[in-house]
Amino acid sequence: MVGLILSSSQRTLLNWLLIFIFFCLPNDSSQGPYERRLINDLMRDYNVLERPVANESDPLFLSFGLTLQQLIDVDEKNQMLVTNIWLNLDEKNQLLIANIWLSLEWVDVNLRWNPSDYNNIKDIRLAPHKIWRPDVLMYNSADDQIDSTYKTNVVVRHNGSCSYIPPGIFKSTCKIDITWFPFDDQKCEMKFGSWTYDGGALDLRLASNEGDLSTFISNGEWELIEVPAKRNVIYYACCPDPYVDITFVIHIRRRTLYYGFNLIVPCVLISSMALLGFTLPPDSGEKLTLGVTILLSLMVFLLQLAETMPPTSDAVSIIGTYFACIMIMVAFSVVMTVVVLNYHHRSQDTHEMPAYIKTLFLVWLPKILRMRRHGKYEKRTKSQLNNKMKELQIKERCSRSLLANVLDIDDDFRLQNSTSGYLHVSSTDETQTPRSCIHTQRELNSILKELRFITNRMKEEEEANDIVAEWKFAAMVVDRVCLIIFSIFAIISTCLCLLQAPHLVT
Repeated sequence: MVGLILSSSQRTLLNWLLIFIFFCLPNDSSQGPYERRLINDLMRDYNVLERPVANESDPLFLSFGLTLQQLIDVDEKNQMLVTNIWLNLDEKNQLLIANIWLSLEWVDVNLRWNPSDYNNIKDIRLAPHKIWRPDVLMYNSADDQIDSTYKTNVVVRHNGSCSYIPPGIFKSTCKIDITWFPFDDQKCEMKFGSWTYDGGALDLRLASNEGDLSTFISNGEWELIEVPAKRNVIYYACCPDPYVDITFVIHIRRRTLYYGFNLIVPCVLISSMALLGFTLPPDSGEKLTLGVTILLSLMVFLLQLAETMPPTSDAVSIIGTYFACIMIMVAFSVVMTVVVLNYHHRSQDTHEMPAYIKTLFLVWLPKILRMRRHGKYEKRTKSQLNNKMKELQIKERCSRSLLANVLDIDDDFRLQNSTSGYLHVSSTDETQTPRSCIHTQRELNSILKELRFITNRMKEEEEANDIVAEWKFAAMVVDRVCLIIFSIFAIISTCLCLLQAPHLVT
């Protein structure tokens, strides 16, 4: 009995508590049934296929706008832009690989009510599939589903104004112009319009002359310049009536700091190393290896550049032109290095220096470049050597006899000895003197022949050394000429390619 009495008292207290809470609630809490009744009244005879206008001959005006939040990716390889946009089918619309909101606004005459009849309810939220919604799509969409927006609720106001703001990640095709890469500006269009309604049935109007950038998040690779908007009226071949579209142009500029440190600066340094190869002595053995290594390094950077560029033949990028110029310079430097090494290792036995090479590389260019030959290989022509040798031979014949020439004594000494010898010779030595003179004469002739052979051999070696020295000096001249020419070419190509860019630093 006690348990039954206690449970009964608890029920009584609970009923009084519920009655107290019901009377203490504010009047606004009774909106639940009014909103339900409002939605039921609006949807009772509503047809989602009916264009919500009072007169079928009048167009439905759609205010269209776009809010760009973030550039996600600009795919140069596939020429595609990824954006994040909010679409406002009430005022705005969005598309690209970027974070965008499309905003669209229109007036639905079938969704009007008097707020006083429904406890002062001025707006409600309805699912987009339950009411009429304009079929606005992005014409240049690159997404698999064409329409990649998230279907949010439509905000409907008591005067029939409908606001639809679906967010989405948009992928749009974009014509990438790589002429000034990586100092380029890109303009990617996002074209929105109705897929089935012409301009007489659905008239799109701009909510603003440019996209909303108040919530834009900056991108590390691209700088957003502007997002202008334009309304277009176009006649298509399929249909006689005009179609209205809204085109947003996303103007972006590439930030060049990354490419400057990872592509341009290494290329400039590598090209300068190619110039230093001409100052390397040919005897070091690393002259050709350095040129080939530099050429391979440039190929690696060129492949890295090709991976980021679209496979198009419409234009050649300025950085590609610069890389091509530097690579041609390095390739020619390797060729000229081979020529220098060929000249450096030539000798009398394998090559004879032509007259034009001797005139060009031993006379004219050294004077222009102010180069001089030092050491025992001073510049001498063969005619001067021959004339000097002839003069020495004539003097030698005139001043000395054979014996004086061999024994390096004066003729007077030989004559005195021979005179005294003839004065003191006896009758017994008369028969021996002619024989000893003949024997001495033969020995002297053999000695003289050997001396002449050694002298000629020394002369030949000296001439050979002179010829080798001439080829080596010609190689030095070619090195110096190539260093000057390729230095000028590298400086001019760098200045022309980089200074023509619209902007160097961003």
